[in-house]
This record gives sequence, C-alpha cells and structure tokens, in this order.
Amino acid sequence: MTARGARGATADVPAALDLGLVVAAHGRHVVVETPDGTRVLCHPRGKKSELVVGDQVRWQPTGDGGVVEHIEPRRNLLFRQDEWRTKSFAANLDQLLILVAGEPVFSESQLTRALVAAQEAGIPALIGLNKIDLPAAAAARERLAPYVAMGVEVIELALKADPAGSTARLLPHLAGRTTLVLGPSGMGKSTLINLLVPAAAAQVGEISKALAAGRHTTTTSTWYWLEPKHDDGRRGALIDSPGFQEFGLRHVAPERLATLMPDFAAALGHCRFHNCSHRHEPGCGVRAAVERGDISASRRRIYEMLFEELSRSRY
Repeated sequence: MTARGARGATADVPAALDLGLVVAAHGRHVVVETPDGTRVLCHPRGKKSELVVGDQVRWQPTGDGGVVEHIEPRRNLLFRQDEWRTKSFAANLDQLLILVAGEPVFSESQLTRALVAAQEAGIPALIGLNKIDLPAAAAARERLAPYVAMGVEVIELALKADPAGSTARLLPHLAGRTTLVLGPSGMGKSTLINLLVPAAAAQVGEISKALAAGRHTTTTSTWYWLEPKHDDGRRGALIDSPGFQEFGLRHVAPERLATLMPDFAAALGHCRFHNCSHRHEPGCGVRAAVERGDISASRRRIYEMLFEELSRSRY
C-alpha cells in the first residue's frame, strides 16, 4: 500500500522535518510522540485527516503544538466500519491479540471478522482465552477448537485469578512487537492493559486532556509502551482500541473471502466450477469439506453471512 501525505497526495518530504509516532487520535487531532518521548498535540495540514494510531509521520512545530506534513509508508492498515462508513484506525501492526471468554459468551462472528481483517492485511493473530478458572471455559474451548485446528494460537489466561501466571504466558508473545488488543466488554481487556501497563490510567488522562476530549473519551485508540525492551532493542507496545471494533471488510471482494478463512482455503481447488461461490453450486469442494466435518457448521454460516454482506457492499 502506498502511503499518502497528510495533504492527500504522495510527496517528497524533506528529511529535516521531525519524525514522530502517532500514539493517540481523536477527530482531526493526534498526539505525536518524538524519539525522545516528548508528546505534542498536532493536526494535519488541510481539512481531511488520514492519521491513525501507529502512523510514523513527519511534522513541524507551530505556535500551539504541531502540524503533520506527511505520513510515512505503512506496512499495513486496519479498517473499522459502522452503518454508514468505513474508516482506518490502526497501522504498522505486528500482530492482533483478540481476547475472548466463556462468560460472557463471545461472538464467533466478531472473532471471524477480526481474523479475516488480519489475514487480508497480512497481520498474524493470537486469541487470548480469558477466565479459564470459570466453568464456562470448557464450552469456550470447544467453540475455539476449529480455530486451533486451522492454526490460530490460543493462549489460556486467568487475568484476575492468576495475574502472575497469565502475564508470564503472555509476555513472550508481546515482547518487541506492536500488538493491537481487541475484546468486547467483559472479556478482560482493561484488566490486561492495567496489568501490563501500570501507568495506563495516567496516560489515558494525559492524552484525553491533550485532546480536549474529556477523561472518559471512548473514541480514542491509545498506544502504550511495554517494559522492558526486547533483546534486539525493540520495545513492545500495546494499542488499545475502545470496545470491539466492527472490522471494515468492504474492501474485500466476496470471491476472495474463502481464501482469507484458512479452513475454507484448505478445501479450495476441488470445485467443479472455477467461479464457485461455495454456497449452492454442485460439485463444490468446500461444501464437501463441510459435509466431512472439516469445516464446522458455524463457520459455514458465518461465511455465508459475510459473503452476502460483501456482495451487497459492491453495489
């Protein structure tokens, strides 16, 4: 993906401009962190903002903060969507960590959307199964079995009952990486952030004040540094995005959907028709895999739902 400048077009930007990292974004305002750790309230030049948390940018000081002149090339970009629009919200990620639990029951549809978005962007994903100390964990493990079978790693956690053990299991996966943490309400995301980043509450207050968004803003994604640095000198970081973002998949063509779902992708190449939608055609290799039990019934239902949604979004 070619990065576009903050003015809305690619441009050669003087290296003399300061380099910074977007650590929070709210509306047209962002907080940019400099290499020495200073944080500056900035806005993009022009009316439209394409800036997201994780962006590396070139900026320059102004009287009341700074102005972002250019977005450096991105390694990847994730989108969220609501009823009306799709909007980018995080960039340059090394992985996703998706928190789920048996209680409250997690949405397999939301989980699949996140995994499809990650696969399309080329971002590895992990699942954190929290609250394994509760009886509902057994049912959650059963629901996650198809994802384990397709190669998604599941890390078992009990963030409240066993914070030390959970942290020890999780930290090796986070060291030296930038990780977007996702999880619906009640799955333990706030507990996780507070365990790994003791100063998280103070950072949120500081950023909210800088953005003039109030101390309890729910629309700001936030970057948190982890300690200590990795052996290679890289420093791990968490990005917390409020709520469980409904991932934007409208840029995905429906005929590509099966290639982004590993259990479906494993059954491709055995269909009678080259343009098979894997929903109703005779001689379909994917439907045969469903009948054999290689693809679960719930995964098939989610595929059909997403295929219909993506088909509608093209018109």
